[in-house]
Amino acid sequence: MRYYIADPHFYHAALNTAMDKRGFENVEAMNEYMIRKWNEKVRKNDEVVILGDLSWGKAAQTNELLEQLNGQLFLIQGNHDYYLSDKRFNRDRFVWIRPYAEIHDNRRKVILSHYPIMCYNGQYHMNKKGNPDVYMLHGHVHDTHDQRLLEQFRDIAENYVIEGIDGGQRKIPCNLINCFCMYSDYEPLTLDEWIQKDAERRKIRSSF
Repeated sequence: MRYYIADPHFYHAALNTAMDKRGFENVEAMNEYMIRKWNEKVRKNDEVVILGDLSWGKAAQTNELLEQLNGQLFLIQGNHDYYLSDKRFNRDRFVWIRPYAEIHDNRRKVILSHYPIMCYNGQYHMNKKGNPDVYMLHGHVHDTHDQRLLEQFRDIAENYVIEGIDGGQRKIPCNLINCFCMYSDYEPLTLDEWIQKDAERRKIRSSF
């Protein structure tokens, strides 16, 4: 099984009171909860793609953290993964560390970047049933005004009519999904679970 998650920010105590306002009593309680949620879902041979900003901790702290997390780990580098520049950090826990990647997940192409890409590779591709077969998974924006702007962009794109290859009219697919950890209660999710979670959030937003 393959899972995805973005912006856990282990050891980042300030996120309990600022920005995310996660509300944990302290950073130790936050780390403990996120580790438990992770390991309740992920098994030893499962794959987890972390879409950046795994840890705010130092190299030694992050090394210790990684030994507690289940799964085969893949990292898309985020802007706050400072531990990567420390020679004392052990990279062996990751299968790979990349700034960007394109992979396939159950016959669908997945674009992986810490930063959202509004015009991503393969955005217009559809399968034979007319459904999208390319998704852009990202993090970085948490649940901030930047996420609201992305939601507005997606609404505009999906209602923008263009001419298709066959001469007919079509709307622009825009499958940007923010895999922010708080959206899943800190639990890594599969691609299908993120698609469903995103649809639920969009439905709630459209009801206001």
